[in-house]
Amino acid sequence: MVNRLRRVETFARAGYAARGVVYTLLGYFALKTLDAKSPTDVLAKINEMQLGSILLVLIALGLAAYGLYRLYSVALNLNGEKDELLGYAKRIGGAVSGFAHLLLAFVATKAALGSGPQQANGQEQQTGEAASQLIAIPGGQIVLIIIGVGFLFAAFQEGKKAYTGDFMRLLDAGAPPLTEYVGRAGYAARALVFTIIGWKIIEAALADDPENVGGVGLALRSLQENQTLFIIVAAGLLLFGVFSLLMARYRKIRDEDVINRLKSETREKVAQVKTRNQ
Repeated sequence: MVNRLRRVETFARAGYAARGVVYTLLGYFALKTLDAKSPTDVLAKINEMQLGSILLVLIALGLAAYGLYRLYSVALNLNGEKDELLGYAKRIGGAVSGFAHLLLAFVATKAALGSGPQQANGQEQQTGEAASQLIAIPGGQIVLIIIGVGFLFAAFQEGKKAYTGDFMRLLDAGAPPLTEYVGRAGYAARALVFTIIGWKIIEAALADDPENVGGVGLALRSLQENQTLFIIVAAGLLLFGVFSLLMARYRKIRDEDVINRLKSETREKVAQVKTRNQ
């Protein structure tokens, strides 16, 4: 069990580092140009740098590791979510996050190989096309609305983290004191971005206009009319990148409580199997 969690820890730290690089550059490019960027835009810009292809491959590996970590943590319930509606919702959200980061790792790999999207709004176009295909099937509109509600739920969770700062329980005691403030700012920015994404998905579904469904880039573009708010959110996303880098260093993965809980659950499952076989 400990060895398995040690491997998970390696995946997690590599993933947090890769996520940190993407978000830090996302916020940096947005602040530098005062123009909305998406994660795909960031990957394209990294590819233009010297030795960018090598960096992209490393980022792709990190994002893939983080995606696998999220899926594995959901499967093992590393966060100890209760068997209730809220607990299931959080685990589903974790699985969606895992698949999303695996998809982003795929995009990074394609960019490193020179076959990624060349247009700045390529991600939004692909998202809109996918939404159009979804809404065309029976029940697709309802599914799209559910996805939008999922983003609003994620926004609520991010906002709750920003307000309570309870994410600090996941970090070692040696984390720098500024970590909490950086994390609060980052989660607040993500809460606003997720709120916009969720609302626009629901709005597009109800208006039968799926081409206006988009991701982070579209959400940031909707804020550009208010330059002050745009700068605040862009700075918050940059700080979330910095926070992710701190998570890569100080995140507690092999927590003793987690290990003891998993061992206890394993013993209970073995006992149940033995009881059924008797």
